[in-house]
Parts: sequence; structure tokens; C-alpha cells
Amino acid sequence: MFQNLEIFKTAMAMARHAGTQQGVTAQNIANADTPGYRGHDVMGFAQMMDRHSGPDQLRATRAAHLMGQTATEIPTTERRESADPNGNTVSIETEMLTAVEARREHDTSLAIYRSNLNILRTSLGRG
Repeated sequence: MFQNLEIFKTAMAMARHAGTQQGVTAQNIANADTPGYRGHDVMGFAQMMDRHSGPDQLRATRAAHLMGQTATEIPTTERRESADPNGNTVSIETEMLTAVEARREHDTSLAIYRSNLNILRTSLGRG
């Protein structure tokens, strides 16, 4: 029953997005010295949500729906910025900032989830 509340879906999507961002950042850092490696970025959370729930997008609420999209995969893009002399586009400083932002996003999603659980518990008289 409570799994269908939109706020919980949004908090879960935000946590999933933060996890994906951390994974991409870790991959970029692991390949920081690989010649020719092109760093990857994850689409912003707001952009991702707009893409999946914009006014011109159909929304799938079940896997059996036709033509709808479910937010199961978060797209990544290859960086097109200037590269080091060895062709690598990863900047450790940028990756560190991105990792901190992903951590902050994950903490925010947990706070939203926790806060709404407390509201539900209180409304049910179990607070």
C-alpha cells in the first residue's frame, strides 16, 4: 500500500541515482591514469525525472504497460571536454566533488524517506 506513494518512489529514485553516480565516479577514478580513457557523467537527477515524467512522456506503472518507460536505467554520457596529453579526460578534483555531491544526494533521499515514514507512523497512531 505505502510502496505506491509518489514521495517514496521519488526518494528511492534519488537514492538509485546517487548510487549510480558513485559507481560512475569510482570507475572514472579507477581509470584516471588509463591513456585514452574518456570519463563518464550521469544525467542530473532533475533532468532524469523530467525525462521520465514530462508532460509528453507516457508513464509505465506496471511492466505490462505498452510504450511506457520505467526508470530502471540511468543513462551515462561520455565527456567531450579537452583531454590530457595522454587522451584522458578524468580530473580527480572534479571526481571528488562529484562523489561528495552524490553522497549528499543519497543522504537527502534517506532523510526524505525517514521523514515521511515518521509522518505515516504518526498518522497511524504509532509514533
